[in-house]
Amino acid sequence: MRSGFVSLIGRPNVGKSTLLNTIINSKVAITSKVAGTTRNIIQGIYNEENYQIVFMDTPGIIRPINKLGKITNKQAMSLVKDIDCLLFVVDASAGLGKGDKFIMEVLKKSNAPVILVLNKIDKLTNADIMYSINEYKDLYPFAEIVPVSALTKDNVEHLIEVIKTYLKDEIRYFDPNMKTSNSPYFMISEIVREKLFQVMTEEIPHSLTCYTVSFEEKKDIVNICVDIIVDRDSIKKIIIGKKGDTLKQVGIASRMELEKMYNKKVYLELFVKTVKNWKDKEKYIKELGFLDF
Repeated sequence: MRSGFVSLIGRPNVGKSTLLNTIINSKVAITSKVAGTTRNIIQGIYNEENYQIVFMDTPGIIRPINKLGKITNKQAMSLVKDIDCLLFVVDASAGLGKGDKFIMEVLKKSNAPVILVLNKIDKLTNADIMYSINEYKDLYPFAEIVPVSALTKDNVEHLIEVIKTYLKDEIRYFDPNMKTSNSPYFMISEIVREKLFQVMTEEIPHSLTCYTVSFEEKKDIVNICVDIIVDRDSIKKIIIGKKGDTLKQVGIASRMELEKMYNKKVYLELFVKTVKNWKDKEKYIKELGFLDF
């Protein structure tokens, strides 16, 4: 039996959450084309008969502009220590950026082996992939360099086999049937937030969050209430939409996914609330699960 902890780190929108979902073969982290979708540390649990890998998907590291940004950076950076290995995920199709170089400086604080994961190779030719490898390989002493496509699953199985060689523990930390350690409250909030991303324009998501107020699972139905929190009344009006049409779309899409998750009928209530500057207020940051590391 071999087990261990692995962190995913990288700039926003490089595909960390998609890669995690592909490895776990289940949706444990929401995804979006909008950069900065992941805000909390998401745990995904990979199980085989003789292996268990606990993956931690971290928020993308950015230059913070508010208290929330500072906290998510701290969350991400806190997970470069006391782990078995690190996956530094980059968007190979976008090329080396300043953000990548900044993260490599952060990685120097860790003693864990770092595997460079060149994601989105489905957009590249073989020559492009070799160019990307050469672009990164001399900038940091990577333990391994593994090109993958989280979207098409290309070479992901090989990545898992590489990770296994760095596992040091000999116990199973979680039940073998578990795929995530995140609570139902958290997963519900994230699903609603994802549907908002899909329905709304790209300018909206950064100023909203979701908070599951109540969750009650009965024999034949699940009753759920979620608050959508924004920082301006103008955004509240956009989310609600004309005659409530936009919020209704979000509710229908969220309910359909939740019914698949729980395999029973879901009654979902959504409320939109304005809390000015919530991203700078410690009270709301803590209530919404953003713990200051």
